[in-house]
Amino acid sequence: MDVAGASCSSSDALARELLLIALEDLSQEQLKRFRHKLRDAPLDGRSIPWGRLENSDPMDLVDKLTQFYGSEPAVDVARKILKKADARDVANKLKEQQLKRLGPSSAFLSLSEYKKKYREHVLLQHAKVKERNARSVKINKRFTKLLIAPGSGAVEDELLGPSEEPEPERPRRSDTHTFNRLFRGDDEGPRPLTVVLQGPAGIGKTMAAKKILYDWASGKLYHGQVDFAFFMPCGELLERPGTRSLADLILDQCPDRKAPVRQILAYPQRLLFILDGADELPAGGAPEAAPCTDPFEATTGLRVLSGLLSHELLPLARLLVTTRNVSSARLQGTLCSPQCAEVRGFSDKDKKKYFFKFFRDERKAERAYRFVKENETLFALCFVPFVCWIVCTVLQQQLELGQDLSRTSKTTTSVYLLFIASMLKSAGTNGPRVQAELRTLCRLAREGILKHQAQFSENDLQQLKLQGSQVQALFLSKKELLGVLEKEITYQFIDQSFQEFLAALSYLLEAEGAPGARGGGVQMLLNSDAELRGYLALTTRFLFGLLSSERIRDIERHFGCVVPQRVKQDTLRWVQGQSHSRMAPLGAEKNDELEDTEEPEEEEEDLNFGLELLYCLYETQEDDFVRQALSRLPEMVLERVRFTRMDLVVLSYCVQCSPAGQALRLVNCVLVEAKEKKKKSLVKRLKGSRNTTKEPQISLLRPLCEAMTAQQCGLSILILSHCKLPDTVCRDLSEALKVAPALRELGLLQSRLTETGLRLLSEGLAWPTCQVQTLRVQLPSLQEAIQYLGVVLQQSRVLTTLDLSGCQLPKYMVSCLCSALTYPTCQLKTLNLTSVELSDSSLRDLQDVKTSKPDLTILHSKLKG
Repeated sequence: MDVAGASCSSSDALARELLLIALEDLSQEQLKRFRHKLRDAPLDGRSIPWGRLENSDPMDLVDKLTQFYGSEPAVDVARKILKKADARDVANKLKEQQLKRLGPSSAFLSLSEYKKKYREHVLLQHAKVKERNARSVKINKRFTKLLIAPGSGAVEDELLGPSEEPEPERPRRSDTHTFNRLFRGDDEGPRPLTVVLQGPAGIGKTMAAKKILYDWASGKLYHGQVDFAFFMPCGELLERPGTRSLADLILDQCPDRKAPVRQILAYPQRLLFILDGADELPAGGAPEAAPCTDPFEATTGLRVLSGLLSHELLPLARLLVTTRNVSSARLQGTLCSPQCAEVRGFSDKDKKKYFFKFFRDERKAERAYRFVKENETLFALCFVPFVCWIVCTVLQQQLELGQDLSRTSKTTTSVYLLFIASMLKSAGTNGPRVQAELRTLCRLAREGILKHQAQFSENDLQQLKLQGSQVQALFLSKKELLGVLEKEITYQFIDQSFQEFLAALSYLLEAEGAPGARGGGVQMLLNSDAELRGYLALTTRFLFGLLSSERIRDIERHFGCVVPQRVKQDTLRWVQGQSHSRMAPLGAEKNDELEDTEEPEEEEEDLNFGLELLYCLYETQEDDFVRQALSRLPEMVLERVRFTRMDLVVLSYCVQCSPAGQALRLVNCVLVEAKEKKKKSLVKRLKGSRNTTKEPQISLLRPLCEAMTAQQCGLSILILSHCKLPDTVCRDLSEALKVAPALRELGLLQSRLTETGLRLLSEGLAWPTCQVQTLRVQLPSLQEAIQYLGVVLQQSRVLTTLDLSGCQLPKYMVSCLCSALTYPTCQLKTLNLTSVELSDSSLRDLQDVKTSKPDLTILHSKLKG
C-alpha cells in the first residue's frame, strides 16, 4: 500500500476545499489585498510571480497556492496572508476548520524552517553508531579518518591508454575538506551528480557515508547546495516486503508524517541520496528492475533504487553511492557519468588512532598497538577498519586474560578465524553448545549468501533455535524496520563480510556425504555465473583461505570435526580448469600484441577475474597448493589494473610460488603509486633544508621484483605491455634481471620509458649473471632505445633472440643495429623483423650481416635465406 500517496491524495482534496471556501468568503477588495500580500510571501527566496496572481479568481489562487507551497502548507500560508489582508474573521474560521478537518498543522511557512527541523532530527538519530558488539558510541569519537583516493570521471575510464594515463592523485584523509571536494568535479566539465565510493568489504564505506550525513546535518558539508540528505541502505530496501514509493521512504526518515514531502521533491537539485551498498542490486535488464520514474508510485525497493541510480527518477538529485570494487562493471550500465573515489582504509598514523579510540585504557592501547606494529603482516592488514576491529577485539580478550596474541596472521581469513577461535575459547564449559550454534549460524549465513539475503526474521532464528543464543548476541545485530502496520524486527550479521566468512566456513564443517550437497556443495559456489561471481567473490576468497593445511587443523581442533578432503580437491580442480575457460595460452595473443591490434573490450569483471583468482591463491598461504594450481595456468594475465600495495603483495606471493615455465603479462596496468602527503614538523623541515642527500625511491613494483629473484620462483616470461614504466620501476626491475634464476624472456611492448629507464634496463640485461635469452621490444621511443640495445647485444652472454617485429626502423637505426650484430662478442642467433618496413640500403646492410654471420637468422620477407 502506498501510504504517502493515499494520505496525500485525501488531505490534498480537503486542503483545496478549505482554501476555496475561505477565498470565496472574501470581498473583491479583500481578494485584491490578498493577491498583493501573497506576492510578497517568499518561499526560500522565491515568490509567486505577480503576472500569475493578477486577475486570478479564488479557484485560480487555490491552484497556484497548492502548486507553489504544497496543499497543507498552503493552508498555513493563506491563513497568515488573510490576517495581513485585514480578513481576520476569515483567517480564524479557516484555522478552526483546519484543526477540525486536517488535524494539528505542522505550522511552517517555508522549506527552510522544516529543513532546520530535519537537520536537528538527523543529528539526534545519527549522533551515535552501534559498535559490532552492540555498544553505542558517538560517531565523532569513533570515526577515524580514512584515506580516499580521488578517481576519474567515470567508472569505465578508470584506466586509460599509455598516451592518456594521468598521474594518480595522492589519497587524502577523509576530513570535511575531502568530503566537500567529492561533488566538485574538475575545472573542465560540469559538477558530477553521482559520486561512487568504491572499496573492499570492511574498508569503512558505510561509516564514511554516515559521517557525511552527520557532517551535512552539522552544517559542515555542502552548505548552500543540499537542503535534505537521506540515507538509503540498499540491502534493507531490497528485502523489505510490500511496496513503497520514494515519498514513503523519505517520510520514514523524517521526524513526523507531516513532512512537506511534495515540497521537498519539488526541488530535486537540492537533494542528496546516499545509497549504501549498491553492489547488493542485481544486474540490470530484468523487468522487475525497470527504473521507477514517479516519486509517488508505490513499487518495489529495487525499482526505486534503479530509478535513482539511472537518474530517471529525480534526474537533478545528487547521489553518493557506496559499492565494493567488484560491482563497478555491473553499475556501469546504470550510473550516469559518475565521479569515482576509492576508499583505501587507514593510513599507518590512523591505525594507531583507531587502537587508542578502541581501548579505553591507554596502557592497554599502547601495549596492543606495539604488539601489532611489531607483526608486520598483521599491521599491514589493519588498513581495513573491520579487520582492525577484529584484531582489537581479540587482543582485548587476550589482554584481559593476561596473555599475548601469539599467532602470526598473514591473511584476512586467518584474522577472522582468530576471532572465532577466541570466542570459542572464552565460551569455557559452554563450548560444545556454542560450537553447535555456530555450525547452525554458518548454514544460515550460507543460505543467505546464495539467496542474496542479508536480513533475517525472528522466525528464521526461532526455527534454527538461535533466538537468544550466544552466537546471536555476538554475530548478529538487531534492526527495527518500519512496516505498514507495525515495526518489523530483523537481524543481520555484524558485517556483511562476516556473513561471507561464515558461509565459506560452512563448506568445511560439512561431514562427508552430508546433505550439504543439497545446496550444490562447493562446486555451486565456484561455478556461479558471471552475475553472481562478483557477489560471491569474497566468500570464495575466504573458502581458499580456510583450505590451507594449517587452517584446516585449526578448524578441526576448534570444532572437533574432520574437514572433508573433497572440498580442497574440488577447489584445486576448479582453479586448474580456469585455463580452458578464461586464460588464453601464451602464444595465442602474442602476434596480435606485437602488431598492436585492438582487441574487443572485455567486460570489467572478466578483466578483474585474473587478479581475484590470485587473491584467492594468496589467501591459502600454502606454496604447494598455489604451485599446483598455477601449473595448469601457464600464463597469468592482468589487464587494466591500477595496482595497490596489497595487489602487489598478492601478485608477488603467487609469482614466488610459480612453477617452472610460468609467464606473467601485465597489460595497460598502472605501476605508479600516489604518495600520501605527510606534514613535517618545523624541526624536521629545518633539518631537511640542511640535508641534501636523498634516499633512492622504492617503486611500487619492488615486491614483484624481489619475488622474481627467489630461488623457488619459476617465472620464465615477463611481458609489460602498454604500461608506463617510471625510472624507479626500471631500477628495481634491472636489479631483478641481474639475478632472477628462471627468467628467460622479457617483453617491452608499447610501453613508455624514459632514456634513464632504458639505460637502467640495459644494465640489467647486459649483466653477466642475467639469464634472459629472448628480448621482445616494441617501444614508441625506439630511436633512444637502439643505442642501449646495441650495448646489450655486445655484452650479453646469453641473449640469443631479439624480436623487433612491428617496429619502425629508419636507416640510421638499422646501421646502429648492424654494427652491434657484427661485434665479436654478440651471441644473437635470431633477429625477428617481421612487418618492419626497411629501405633498400637497410636491406643490403642486413644482408651483409647475414653473410658475415651465417649462424644468425634474420626473419624478414625481403631478405634472402
